[in-house]
Amino acid sequence: MDPAMTPLGQMLLEEITPVVMVLSTPSVEEACLKNGLSFLQTLTPFCSFNNIDVPVRTASDQPYRLHKFKLRLFYASDVRKPDLKVAKEQLKQVITEAGEKMFSETCSDVPEINHELESSEYQNTPSWFQFLNKELVRVASFSDHEAFDHPVTCLLAVSSKDEQPINRFVDLFNTNKLPSLLNDGAMDPKISKHYLLVHNNQDGPADRASKILTEMRSTFGSSDCSLLCINSSLDAPIKHQDNPWASNITDASPTPSQDLGCFLNIDDINEIKDLMQDLSSKHIIPNMEQKIRVLNQQVSATRKGFKNQIKNLWWRKGKEDGADSLNGPTYNFNSIESQIRVLGDYAFMLRDYELALSNYRLISTDYKIDKAWKRYAGVQEMMGLTYFMLDQSRKEAEYCMENAFNTYLKLGSLGQLNATRCGLWWMEMLKARDQYKEAATVYFRICGEDILHSAVMLEQASYCYLLSKPSMLRKYGFHLVLSGEQYKKCDQIKHAIRTYRSALSVFRGTTWSYINDHVHFHIGQWYASLGMYDVAVKHMTEILACSHQSKTTQELFLGDFLQIVEKTGRTFEVTKLQLPVINISSLKVIFEDNRTFGSPSAANTREGLWHSLEEEMLPSFSAAKTNWLELQSKLISKKHSQSNVCVAGEAVKVNIEFKNPLQISIPISGVTLICKYSASTDEVRSDENESSMENDNKVDHFRHMSSDNSSFMVSEVDFLLGGGETTMIQLSVTPRAEGTLEILGVRWKLSGTIVGFHNFELGYPKRNILKERRKTKDLPNEKFKFMVIKSIPKLQGSIHPLPGKAYAGDLRQLVLELRNSSEFPVKNLKMKISHPRFLVIGKQENMESEFPACLRKKTYPVQSDVHANPNIMSDTVFLFPEGTSVQGETPFLWPLWFRAAVPGDISLYMSIYYEMGDVSSVIKYRTLRLHYYVQVLPSLDVSFQISPSRLRLQEFLVRLDVINKTSSESFQVYQLSSVGHCWEISLLQVPDTICLSQSLMAGQAISCFFTLKKSSRFSTLEDNISTLPVRSDVRLVPQSEDLVYDINSAPLVNFHHYERLQQEVSYEGDLNTVDFVLISRPFKNNNDPGFFNPPHVMSHHACHFSTASTGPISWLVDGPQTLHHDFSASFCEISLKMHFYNSSGATAFVRIDTLDSAGNGGPMNSVNPVQSVTPDNQAGWHDITPVNELKVTSNVLETQPGKALSLEGVSSYIWSGSSSTNLHIEAMSSAEIPLQICVFSPGTYDLSNYFLNWKLPSDGKGDSDETRQQSGKCHGYKYYLTVLQST
Repeated sequence: MDPAMTPLGQMLLEEITPVVMVLSTPSVEEACLKNGLSFLQTLTPFCSFNNIDVPVRTASDQPYRLHKFKLRLFYASDVRKPDLKVAKEQLKQVITEAGEKMFSETCSDVPEINHELESSEYQNTPSWFQFLNKELVRVASFSDHEAFDHPVTCLLAVSSKDEQPINRFVDLFNTNKLPSLLNDGAMDPKISKHYLLVHNNQDGPADRASKILTEMRSTFGSSDCSLLCINSSLDAPIKHQDNPWASNITDASPTPSQDLGCFLNIDDINEIKDLMQDLSSKHIIPNMEQKIRVLNQQVSATRKGFKNQIKNLWWRKGKEDGADSLNGPTYNFNSIESQIRVLGDYAFMLRDYELALSNYRLISTDYKIDKAWKRYAGVQEMMGLTYFMLDQSRKEAEYCMENAFNTYLKLGSLGQLNATRCGLWWMEMLKARDQYKEAATVYFRICGEDILHSAVMLEQASYCYLLSKPSMLRKYGFHLVLSGEQYKKCDQIKHAIRTYRSALSVFRGTTWSYINDHVHFHIGQWYASLGMYDVAVKHMTEILACSHQSKTTQELFLGDFLQIVEKTGRTFEVTKLQLPVINISSLKVIFEDNRTFGSPSAANTREGLWHSLEEEMLPSFSAAKTNWLELQSKLISKKHSQSNVCVAGEAVKVNIEFKNPLQISIPISGVTLICKYSASTDEVRSDENESSMENDNKVDHFRHMSSDNSSFMVSEVDFLLGGGETTMIQLSVTPRAEGTLEILGVRWKLSGTIVGFHNFELGYPKRNILKERRKTKDLPNEKFKFMVIKSIPKLQGSIHPLPGKAYAGDLRQLVLELRNSSEFPVKNLKMKISHPRFLVIGKQENMESEFPACLRKKTYPVQSDVHANPNIMSDTVFLFPEGTSVQGETPFLWPLWFRAAVPGDISLYMSIYYEMGDVSSVIKYRTLRLHYYVQVLPSLDVSFQISPSRLRLQEFLVRLDVINKTSSESFQVYQLSSVGHCWEISLLQVPDTICLSQSLMAGQAISCFFTLKKSSRFSTLEDNISTLPVRSDVRLVPQSEDLVYDINSAPLVNFHHYERLQQEVSYEGDLNTVDFVLISRPFKNNNDPGFFNPPHVMSHHACHFSTASTGPISWLVDGPQTLHHDFSASFCEISLKMHFYNSSGATAFVRIDTLDSAGNGGPMNSVNPVQSVTPDNQAGWHDITPVNELKVTSNVLETQPGKALSLEGVSSYIWSGSSSTNLHIEAMSSAEIPLQICVFSPGTYDLSNYFLNWKLPSDGKGDSDETRQQSGKCHGYKYYLTVLQST
C-alpha cells in the first residue's frame, strides 16, 4: 500500500504542511463577519488542493510534480505554543461533546463485534478518535526545535475602506505584533510577504480598489500584490447547497437565520480559490524551492565532505563529557544546525523525502553530541516518519520512533506533549502495517498521569486488540473496562457507559461471570445517576441471579436494584426476571380430560405406566392396539385435535420450580398464571392474532392479559424463598365456560415492587411451514392451549384406611370410596390394580363382616372361595356388578384387601374406568387414577427346611426358623398352615411340651419342628394328582380358645395365589411341592407415630418347597434291629424287606444290586459309592447324627461309606438272596421286595452294601421339563443290625 494513502500518511500530508501567517485589519474582518466568518475562516476551505499540478525541483536536477498540496493558515497571534491549560480544557470539551453525541446515537442493544474486518480499521473504532488525535498533535505545535510549524510566508490583508492602505500594510508587519518565534531568533524574521487588498462589493464599485492595487504594485512589486472582491451578493443572502465552510469551520457561530458565506456568490468563491492556488503555486512553493537550494548549498559547503566532517567532530570534541541539561544549548536561526533542520523540514513538506532524510541524519549526531535531547528526539521522530513515507526499512523507522519517544519521556513535563504526538504517529505507523498488538502497547505507554488522557488511550488500545489477527477479545474487553473506570473518575459518565456496553459484547455468553456482573452493575448505577431508570433496571436485572458472588455482594446488588426501582416511583415490570430462577425444564402441565387424577402423585406418574395399566379397560375402536392420543383424536373432532381438552369447572394445574440462587432470602408474592381466554373454539387464526402471538415475549403483551377475568379463575401463591432453596409451586387456572384457554406464562412480584414475567411459549413457526411441521410433531406451545368443553361428571375416589407405614405381612381390610358430585350418574365401572400381590378386590358382602374375625374358620362347612368365584385369581379387569351407578352425595363403597407382601417402598396404582350417563360430550368415558405410597418395614424373617424321615416312607421333618427383624416390636407366632398335594402337617411335639414363648421379642429367633406326612384322605392316584391343594393347620399358641385362620378363603387364598406366582420355580408340574403360610399377630400395641392403625393379622407365605429333593424314589429297609442266635449250631439267616415309593408322575424302573464284603472279620461297607447325581439331588437314605441335639438342615447329610464302625466283635456276612432285583413302580405308588442275609458270627453289621438304580421314561407325563433328572444311582444308607450269641 502507498504510505500516502494510509491514515498516518493522510495525517502527515495534513499536519506537516507549510504555514501561512495572516495579518488583517479590522475592516477586513468586519467585511467577512457579514458571512458569519472571520477572514481566516473564509480562506481555510480553499487551502487544500487535490488536483494541483506544480513542478518542483529542490536540490537535485530532476524535477517532480506535486498533485496534492495544503496550506495551514494561522493568525499571527496564534503562531505560538498553545497554552497547556487552555489546550486541556479544549480537549476535555472535545471528549465531552463526542460523548454526548455518541451517547444520543447509541441504541438500546449491546453493540455486536464485527469479526469480518474490511481494509479500513476505522469502521470498528469511534470516529471521534481521529479528530481527538489530530487535536493532540496540534497541542505540540509551534515548538522552537522544529521548523515545519514556522510560517513560510506572511499574508497581509487590508480593506479598501482603510485610510492610507499602503501605510497600513507597513504597520501590520510591526515587530511588536509579530510572534515570539520571529522576535526571539528561533526563525528568520525575513520571511516572504504577500499583500492582499480586500474589497467589499457592498461598499460600492471596485474603482478605488483598483487604484490602490496599482499603488501597491508600484510599492511592493507586482507579483506580491493581489485584489480580492467579496460580498458580491447585493440583493439577498445566498444559501449554498454544498457549503464549503460547514465541514471545515467548527467554531463559527452565525445567527440562526443566516448561513455561512451567505453574501459570497459563485464568482466570489472562484476568486478565493484562484487567489489561494496562485499563492501556493506561484509564491509559496517557488520560495520554498529557492530556500532549499540556498540552504543545501550552505550545508554542502560547511558540513558535507570528509574535511568538513573532521572539522565538525573536532570542534564538538569534549561536549560529550559535559553535564546533562534538559533544555540543552540554544540555537538561533543563523546556526548551521537550525539551517539543516529547516532544510530537512522544507524538503519533507515538499515531499523530497530522500533530501529530508539525509539532512535529518546529518543533524541527529550533532544534537546527540550537544546533548540537545529535545531537538535530538524531534529529528529522530522525523527520521522515522521519513522512513515510513519512503516505505523503507521498517525496523529503522520503528527504532527511530521508539528512540524519539523514550527521549521525550526522559525530558519529563517538557517533552510530554511531544511524546504524546510521537506515540500517536508511532502507533499509526504500526497499525498501517497491521501490527495492532504492538500499537496497543504504545497506546498504553502514552497514557500519562492525566486520567482523562489515560481513558482515551486505553480505549484506543482496546480497539487495537480487537483489530489484531486473531482478535484478542479478552484484552479488548479488559481494556474497555479499564477505560470506563478512568472515564468515571473524570465524571465522563456517558463515555464510561459506552465503553462498558461495548465490553458486554465480549462477556455476554461467556463463563466470566464476575467481570460480567461488574460491568452490568456499574452500567446500571451510571444510568440511574443520569435518571434513565428503565435502562438501569434492565442492566441490574442481569446480575440478580449471581449465585457465584459472596453473600455481601448479593445483598449489595439486590439493595441497589431495589433502590433504583424505588426511585422510579412505580411498580416496575420486567420480562424474564432472573430472580427467582424458573426451571423451565421442570415445567409440567396437569389437566384432566378423559384422564382424571385422585392425587398429585398420580398426576406426576409417567403416562406410559398408566397406559399399560388401562390398556385392557379402554374401549377398542380397531383391531390394532391404539394409544390414548389416538383414542382422543377419534373422540374429538378433527378441528380440535391439535389442542388439549379440559372441562369447565376443573382446574388446569402447572407445576413450576422456583429456585433462589442467592444466599439471602427473597419474598415472592402474587405468583399467578397469565392466561388468555376466547369464547370461540375455532382454530382459524387471523393475521392480527398471529402477529400478536409472535410478540408474546414482550411486557406490553402481558400487561393486557389480566388475571381478573370472569371467564376463568387463577390461583395466587405467596412464599418466602430461603437462601439456595428450591421449591415446586403448583399454580392453577379454572375455566368457567366453554371456549379456548391459552396459558401464556407466569407473573410474580419480587419484594413487593418488581413484577416479573416469564413466557412459557417457545415461539411460533413461520406461516409457510406450519402445515409441514404439524405433520411431524406438535408445536412447542401446544401443551399450553386448551379447548374448554362443558362440565361433565367426574369421580372422586379414595382408599381408607390405607397405612403410610406397615410391617411386612400386615393384612388389612380397606374401603374404596367413590363420589360423584355431578347431577349426572356414571355407569359401567371397571377397575384395574397394578400390584395384586399387595392389593386385591373384595366382595360386596365383606363390607358387613368384622375384621379379623371374618378370616377365621367357620364351624359349619363353607365352600372354598376358589370354587365360588373361579375368576378370583384373574389378573384382568374387575367389573363392578351390572347396574352399579354413582351419583349424588351418597358415596359408593367397595371392600379391598391390603397385604404388605415384601419390605421396601411400594407404589400402588389403581385405575377406575367409568362412562357418562345422559351427557352429550366429546368425551365419552373417563378414568380415575389413584396412586398411593406405602413404606413396608421388615418384620419376621421366615424360613423352612425339609428333610426326609428315616423311620417311615412319605414322612418328612420340617424345621421352621423365625427371626424378628424389627428394632422394637414383639410378635406372636400364632398358626402354621401347609398347602400342598396330599400333605398334612403336625407338630413334632404338642405345644405344651415345646415351650414356645408367648412373644417373639425384637431381634429374637425361634425354631420349631413339624412332621409332614402323606394325607390319609388320598388313597388313589386320581386323588394324588388332583389339582386341588390340601390344607392343614397347626395352632402354635397353647391354651388358645381362638379358632384358626382359614387360609382357604378370601383374602388369604388370593394373596397366596399371587405369592405362588411371584415365587414360582423354574419347573412346573411337580406334585411333591408344599406351601406354608405362617400367621402371626402383634403381641402388644404399636407406639410408632407412623402407625396410626396397628396391624391385627400378619401372614407370611413360603411356596414351592419340594419333598422330592433326594430323588423321585424313596426307600426304607425294614427288619429287626437286634436278635439272638446260637452260632455254635449254625449260621444265622435273617429276612428283611425293602419298601419303595415312587413320588414322580410316571412309572419308574428300579434295580437293586447287593454286594458282599471283601473279607472276613472286617467291616462290610468298604465299597465307595458311585452316584450319577449331583450332591443336591442325591437319592436314598442318609445318616443323621443320633444325638440328643437334633439339628435339621436344608441339605440332607451326606453318606459316609468310607467310615467303618470299628468294633472288635464285627463278623462278616453275605447277601443270601438275589444279587440283583428289578421292578417297576407305578406313579405315586408303593412297592416292596424281600431281602435275606447270612451272618456267621455275632456282632454289629452295617447293611449298606447295595446300590439302587432308578430310571424314569423320557416321555413321562409328570416330568417333561428338561431340567429334571431322568436317572440316578444311589448307595444304600446305613442300617445297623446287632446279632448276639444266645445263651
